[in-house]
Amino acid sequence: MAENPTPRRGSLAGRIVRGLIRLVLVVAIIFAALLLLYRFVPPPSTLMLGRWLTFRSVERDWVPLSQISPYLIRAVIASEDQRFCSHNGVDWGELNAVLQDEDGPSRGASTLTMQTAKNLFLWPGRSYLRKGLELPIALAIDLAWPKRRVIEVYLNIAEWGEGVFGAEAAAQRHFGKPASRLTPAEAARLAGALPNPILRNPSRPSRALLAAAGRVQRRMNQLGPLGNCALPAGAST
Repeated sequence: MAENPTPRRGSLAGRIVRGLIRLVLVVAIIFAALLLLYRFVPPPSTLMLGRWLTFRSVERDWVPLSQISPYLIRAVIASEDQRFCSHNGVDWGELNAVLQDEDGPSRGASTLTMQTAKNLFLWPGRSYLRKGLELPIALAIDLAWPKRRVIEVYLNIAEWGEGVFGAEAAAQRHFGKPASRLTPAEAARLAGALPNPILRNPSRPSRALLAAAGRVQRRMNQLGPLGNCALPAGAST
């Protein structure tokens, strides 16, 4: 009787490829599940998770968008992403302008949606890999969430000082008041601190931060109406 041939084992390269495909599928499923979950529940940022894992304090009091001053919403959009209401998560025009800069990329092109993608799913620091991952994640967020949810999540996970996350904790720490009562000047200081929240202190602003806040206030005045895109129902600035 002829013996059954021994099954041929796949090559090492083939097994590696299949393993990578499975890994990508698992990561994609986890990402899709988190994206759906974070549409409805308050998510932590990766920086917050890192602090919890290393037993460092985290100040964050989640508040709905209706309990955040419209001035802060307007200030952050004016400072960080003036086309927030019109792009699909990525500002392709600004990104192309940065890439075409003859002196090399001298400024960022991250939209608020891209920053939310980084804060929720990626790591801090600058790298082309992280920036490349931000793009598809931001597009997925913009597809799955309304703009109001994007700005609500962003304002509740943005860092505003060592261990201070979100608008409510920032307003209490720096101004001793809830985020709903922030004035235009206070909102501009908080927005002006975002590029470097560890070194820029809104409660004790340096001349550089005051200058940045002044620029933010001018942009706030120039920014068109936000309406249903980013403001809670019935709110206006």
